[in-house]
Amino acid sequence: MDITIHWTFLPHDDPDASLAFYRDTLGFEVRNDVGYDGMRWITVGPAGQPGTSIVLEPPAAGPGITDDERRMIVEMMAKGSYARLTLATADLDSTFKRVQAGGGEVVQEPTEQPYGIRDCAFRDPSGNLIRINELR
Repeated sequence: MDITIHWTFLPHDDPDASLAFYRDTLGFEVRNDVGYDGMRWITVGPAGQPGTSIVLEPPAAGPGITDDERRMIVEMMAKGSYARLTLATADLDSTFKRVQAGGGEVVQEPTEQPYGIRDCAFRDPSGNLIRINELR
């Protein structure tokens, strides 16, 4: 089979802060920026990888979500326990410094993990956990 990851979704509660983090701090390309009915969806992705995108979407924008569920999602986002994403880089130390300098909330500095990877972790402006693994 020939299956790839095309899109994944992360919630945001501040589109401008999320755009700045993913575009300016992580260096992702902006692929789409769409507003509708007072909400905003921003599609970003790593340069040189046009087939892989992250859609930053309003939390619980789906029509089947109740108000109570929406509140729960927003509360979980605030705690950093709702969504997460793992990225990878060949130069973890430089990437860590860049993200830290760009205002990323540090959760974990670069660390050699007992399960065989070296990584670090940040929270994006909406509280999503972003882990960055070092490619070896």
